[in-house]
Amino acid sequence: MVFENRVLRRMFGPKRDELTGEWRKQHNEELNDLHSSPTTVRVIKSRRMRWAGHEARIGYRRCIQGFNGSVGKRPRSRW
Repeated sequence: MVFENRVLRRMFGPKRDELTGEWRKQHNEELNDLHSSPTTVRVIKSRRMRWAGHEARIGYRRCIQGFNGSVGKRPRSRW
């Protein structure tokens, strides 16, 4: 999130303060208003839901086997 805000600050540039007339960095809320992208939490939740659907389709037991490395084991080398 820090990197994204830094990139957005470079893209949108500084903002002139209405009261003092000085240039300043834009705050996070202002950046989010200018650039309406999904938040990081929303992206993580959607990816978890995609993974849950994947588990439901292929079966939970087969998913766990992939994590343990018991599927498709090959010998380490020829020697």
